This record gives sequence, C-alpha cells and structure tokens, in this order.
Amino acid sequence: MEGNLTKGPILKTLTKLAVPIMASSFLGTLYNITDMAWIGLLGSKAVAGVGVGGMFTWLSQGLAAMARMGGQVHVAQCIGHGDRERAHGFAQAAVQLAAFMGMAYAILSLLFTRQMVGFFQLADAQAHAAAVSYTRIACGLIVFSFMTLTLTGLYTAQGDSKTPFIANLVGLATNMILDPVLILGVGMFPKLGVVGAAIATVTAQAIVMSIMIVGIVIQKKENVLKGTRLLAKIPREYLQGICKIGIPTAIQGMAYCAISMVLTRMISGYGAEAVATQRVGGQIESISWNTADGFAAALNAFIAQNYGAGKNDRVKKGYKASLWTVGIWGLLISAVFICIPEPIARIFFHEPKAIATSVEYLIIIGFSEAFMCVELTTVGALSGLGRTRLCSIISIAFTSARIPLSIILGGIMGLDGIWWAISSTSIVKGIIFTCTFLWITRKRPSQT
Repeated sequence: MEGNLTKGPILKTLTKLAVPIMASSFLGTLYNITDMAWIGLLGSKAVAGVGVGGMFTWLSQGLAAMARMGGQVHVAQCIGHGDRERAHGFAQAAVQLAAFMGMAYAILSLLFTRQMVGFFQLADAQAHAAAVSYTRIACGLIVFSFMTLTLTGLYTAQGDSKTPFIANLVGLATNMILDPVLILGVGMFPKLGVVGAAIATVTAQAIVMSIMIVGIVIQKKENVLKGTRLLAKIPREYLQGICKIGIPTAIQGMAYCAISMVLTRMISGYGAEAVATQRVGGQIESISWNTADGFAAALNAFIAQNYGAGKNDRVKKGYKASLWTVGIWGLLISAVFICIPEPIARIFFHEPKAIATSVEYLIIIGFSEAFMCVELTTVGALSGLGRTRLCSIISIAFTSARIPLSIILGGIMGLDGIWWAISSTSIVKGIIFTCTFLWITRKRPSQT
C-alpha cells in the first residue's frame, strides 16, 4: 500500500516524509557546490561559462515541472480519494510526458547551442567556449534530469521519500568521485575542465534515474508506477489533467529562469567576476532554496492527499507546522550569509575582485533567505490544493519586477543595486504568498 498521509500525528507524518526529501535536496545542493568548488580552481572565466550553461539546465527544470507537478498532485489526490487505478494512469502519463519533453529539449539544445549561449554576449572567449561545451553535454543528455525529477515527484506522492534519497546519495557519491578525476585529470584520465564537470553531472543523473527505476521493479509493496509503458498512448483525460495543474508551474519556473537570464545579461556588463558571482552565489543560496523546496514537496503531497480526503483541518495545521520549520531554517541561513560571507566566498573564489563581489552578494541576498524559504513552502502548499495558476500569476508578476527595479537601482548603486532588486522582491513574495494561503484556507470549512 502507498504511504497514507491522511492519518497520524501531523508534524510526525510531515517530518517523516520531509526529512528524506530535504536530505535529497541537500544532496542536490552538494552536487552543485562540488562542481563549483572544483571548477573554481580553473578560474572565474570557467565558472562564468558553466554559469551560463547552467542557466539552460535550470530552464529545462521549469519545463520538467509540468510533468512532475501535474503527476504528483493528481497521483496524491487520487490516493487520498482511494482511487488507485486513476493514480496509476496519471503516473504513467507523467513519465511518458517527461521522457518526450526531455528528448525534445535535448534536440533543440544541440541544434541551437551557439545561439543560446550568444544571448548572454560573453565578451571573454574562454568563458564563451566553456559555456558552449558545458551546454552541449548537460542539455544534450537532459532527459535523465527530466525523468529523475518526475520519478521523485511520483514517489513522493505515494509517501515514499526514502527511495529518491538513496538514489540521490549514490548519485552524489558518483559525482564527487568523478568531478576531480574528470575536471582536473587524475592518473590515466586527461584534464577535461568544464567538459569533465558536465560529464560527471549527467552520469550521476543517469545513475539516480536507474536506481529509481530498479526500485519500482524490486519493491514488494504496490507502487503506482508498476507496469508503466513508455510507448503506450496517453489517454486525453490524464494528459489534460496533468497539463491543467502542470502548465502554470512550468510557465512559472521557465519565466523565473528567463527573468534571471535577462538579469545575467545585465550583470555580464560588470565583467566575468560578476557573472561568476551570480552563478556561485546561487549555488550557495541553494542550501536554503533546496531545503525549503524539499519540504515544499513533502507538504505538497501531504496537502494533496488530505485535500483529496476532505480533511481540511489537517491541511491548515500541516501548513503552519511547515511554515515555522522552514522560517527558522531561513533565519539561520540569513545569519550565516550576513555575518560570515568572506570565508564562504573564499571556498569558491581565489581572485580578490571576485571575492569582494561575492561578499557583497551574500550580505544583500542574506536579508531575503527566510522570506524565500516561506515563499517556496507556500507555493508547494497552494499547488497541493491545485492552485498552480494562482501561484504562477503571483510569482511571475513580482519576479518580473526585478528587471525594471534592477535598471533603476543599478543606475544608482551599480551591481549592488541588482542584488537588492533580487533580494527585495523575494521578501515581498514571501509575505504575499503566505497571506494568500491563509486567506484561501480561511474560506474553507474545517473537516475531520
């Protein structure tokens, strides 16, 4: 039987599901930090190139969110309602959609790599070459990432967060071994630089995907993914259901990335160090981002199952318990970023100018970490209710404000103005999303 999230102590149930997901998300953070730490030894130009290439893998995750979120919410709600047959239908459709979109994105990326990288107008030839090489490999094999994200969501919908954690743990170990070997060259292995980083990343993703597929086959308990056929025709009912929930989430994720791309283009005018700082700073920030996103995924499944079962009182209590948890975590991260930014920056950068730029970034962004954690958690909660369209509207509207705000503040404060534009909008979004969830759930009568 699937993990039943509609019974038992709320905090204990949430924590039991959330801890492996948060641990998996933290492993994802270590993936990225490990890459950046080793690539940092190649210089800020290499980091800038990987940063640009990483933008396109990030963009792909927004697209992959359509299959993941649409499948996860519907599977969890069907399980809460007790309809296993429809849960299987939605799970199979989500996997098929993820495979198709992953391959389509890979083909387009290989065909238009130079045009994609050219958007950022990198003046440095070394940074440009690194971006092209990284993008071709990381995006050319992006299907592994699409499948991994979707399978993780479907496992979570069933209350199983341990299998994805184990898979990600093995993937991290693989990545940590391959990074120094392929990036710097060890023994008989040649020094591949950013190409080595890309190979290490996609290899780890392929291993994570394979372990989760094996898990479906060998698990003794029933799994809605059992019997999945990739080549079967997707019934219109399931495709429409996934698209209805998933498309707003995909648009939100891709719009967020597109806005960041515009900001990166603006930042590139300040030099390779500034672009590298944005990339590395984002990876450091993912310590809070990935952890909150992991808790949001657990809360999403918890709320979707309880909403499907009509237990709205558990929905409200689960959200409040989650809010306190991630809020405190965000405050701790804020304190670290604001109080000790230089030791963190020195892990990734070795040039004085890059270190100074990174320190300013960490201090300014540090003020918004708690609000960002609250925002991500609330998006997961609202999505569990099926309100992905509302999440998309709010997120896109206020994230888009970063562009004109960056122009205004950048003209006054320079590069720091762009950092403040990012930080201030995160604070506003955290407040608005929280108020929105409380307003929506206040209108619903509590049930037991």
